[in-house]
Amino acid sequence: MTDGARAAVLDGMGRWANPSSPHGEGRAARAALEEARAQVAAAHGWAGEVLFTSGASESLAIALGRNTAGAVAISAVEHDAAIRAAGEGARVLPVERDGLLDPDSIAALPAGTLVGVQWANSETGVRQPVAALAEAAHSAGCHLLVDAAQMPSSEADSVAAADMVALSAHKRGGPPGVGALLVRNLALLRPSGGQERGYRGGTENLPGILGYAAALAEPEPVERWARLRARLDDALARSGGEVVAGESPRHPAIGSYRLPGTPSTAQLIRLDLAGFSVSAGSACASGSLKPSHVLAALGYSEEAGREVIRVSFGRGTNMEEVDALIAAWRGIARATSRFAA
Repeated sequence: MTDGARAAVLDGMGRWANPSSPHGEGRAARAALEEARAQVAAAHGWAGEVLFTSGASESLAIALGRNTAGAVAISAVEHDAAIRAAGEGARVLPVERDGLLDPDSIAALPAGTLVGVQWANSETGVRQPVAALAEAAHSAGCHLLVDAAQMPSSEADSVAAADMVALSAHKRGGPPGVGALLVRNLALLRPSGGQERGYRGGTENLPGILGYAAALAEPEPVERWARLRARLDDALARSGGEVVAGESPRHPAIGSYRLPGTPSTAQLIRLDLAGFSVSAGSACASGSLKPSHVLAALGYSEEAGREVIRVSFGRGTNMEEVDALIAAWRGIARATSRFAA
């Protein structure tokens, strides 16, 4: 969590009152909440509604589970939260080997379909062509939902054409347990009563919301991330590793790497002992023994998919740490007698 977000949460805890209460303290809390709502909207250049939620998973559940669209379609590489929310009746759109969704696959959908895609995949970092997908969706009379949990706030204009956008505070340096759903037209959703314009029940998490808004004001080191990822990509590829979807546009702070012949579980154990926190698959599913549906959609066999690890950077990650990770990974490669780095 950023320093600004932490300070805002503490401030909110110190003066918290139920924003739905009519008394003076409640009205003050409501004013603070609405100011934060305006800040989140402004940070994303969003002229529509901002509904606060407990995170991107709930935002996806609301958008995919309570929409008024005629049908739902999602890409084959969506987060598990989107897959669960879309349900068994959702159409699954395949991606190419590079992890990208072809806009033509949307053009063939029935009018009124709600199409869900990730801005950047949480396992591979592959960025979808959101503007082209939105154009294809709208030309076909469909609607586009973007899971932008992984999206840096500096890229907010890339989802300008979306109809709904799911966001998560902790991915932006804010507190966990807070997120938002941006909605261009509330007619896309069925109301449920309660708070948040009547589209979400439960008392608003004012301290968390204030922390979220504060975090968005602190820029992320996107250019530094890009340099770090480029160095990691190059070093592991030259050492016998495979960069997953290495030729595709990707999030600068996310990369997936395969070490052929070495299970990801063995890599994770060795890297953890060396002091590195990486995962196999998305962070949310790293404890699962299931093979990655994302890698399978990219054409990886189950065996090959179980040789892939995911690396992501935080705001404080530096080049020295990346170089140390490279050295540790090369040590694993030598230990498994596959490559001499």
